[in-house]
Amino acid sequence: MKIIINENERGYLFKYGKFIKMLNSGKHSYLSWMGYTIAKVSIDSSQVVNTAGIDINVLTKDENFEKSVTVINVPDNKVAIHYIDGRITDTLTSGEYAFWNILKKHTFDVIDISNPEVKKEIDKNIFKYITEKLYIKIEVSEGEKAVVYFDSKFQRELSSGIYFFWNSKIKVTFELIDVRIQQLDISGQEILTTDRVSLRINFVCSFKIIDAVKLISEIKDYKTQIYIFSQMVLREYVGRFKFDELLNQKDEIAGFILSKLKEKQGEYYVEFIDAGIKDIILPGEIRDIMNTVLIAEKKAQANVISRREEVASTRSLLNTAKLLDENETLYKLKEMEYLEKICDKVGNISISGGSNLLGQLNELLCQK
Repeated sequence: MKIIINENERGYLFKYGKFIKMLNSGKHSYLSWMGYTIAKVSIDSSQVVNTAGIDINVLTKDENFEKSVTVINVPDNKVAIHYIDGRITDTLTSGEYAFWNILKKHTFDVIDISNPEVKKEIDKNIFKYITEKLYIKIEVSEGEKAVVYFDSKFQRELSSGIYFFWNSKIKVTFELIDVRIQQLDISGQEILTTDRVSLRINFVCSFKIIDAVKLISEIKDYKTQIYIFSQMVLREYVGRFKFDELLNQKDEIAGFILSKLKEKQGEYYVEFIDAGIKDIILPGEIRDIMNTVLIAEKKAQANVISRREEVASTRSLLNTAKLLDENETLYKLKEMEYLEKICDKVGNISISGGSNLLGQLNELLCQK
């Protein structure tokens, strides 16, 4: 039996199925009738060693094979960063691996991942090569806080930034909390006044979270809690007054409710910034009555203004008449002014009698 093993190959020599040794590249001859067989394998540096179904511990008994490979055993709760000629290639989880060390050099960094905290000296770029099930990536934006738990127990609070945690032996979870100013809308609240008028009120308040850790650990669904409390305060205030009284002091509602909210803000670990009424929606019948009242009020105001203008106009005419009566020159000027206005409207002029036009005008202007 003659066989040629190429430069990028190696051969396993067997006799009656028992591994004898590893063959290097070149031409080899063995007597097949004596039970010799050869299995050729590639020595691709990026792949694990093809053992042809033989236990790696059997192969490493051959000195030539042992010198040609690098074997690494990765324990549980550890990962190995795999480098080929000094460049990161991939990561290896628990298990035993062998790589050909002939064409390229293989090195490894073994990292303990039993503790979720990633050591500061570890380059964060290695996580691009690690399977995602082994770590948790937490991205905290500006205006957010992250509350981190190890096995459902609070661990610490994170400010804005990117963080990595190992997620093997201990389960890592987190919750993002927005600590910027938030707005809470309380819409369509149907409330009865003391005179049994049903109103629908849309209310809004703004707040920001002060202590994210206590908020999460002590209050379940904090937005619902704040919503219900604001709703109760609004109902308490509106229910004290009659409809007309409420309309007269609607601007005071927001201030009262905001003061009540501030009294409780310590219990919710938030700070209330502002509050206000967006809309007060009246029932259809009440709205029609209000429109009727409004129209009547506006008509009355219009009548008052009209009478006031009439009185002012009459007084002005009286004053003018007194001046004309007392001053003959002013009277003539006024007469000429009106004559000028009349002439502007005249299209054709007909002359009657024996006098000329100038004489008639002079007669008209000079007569008393």
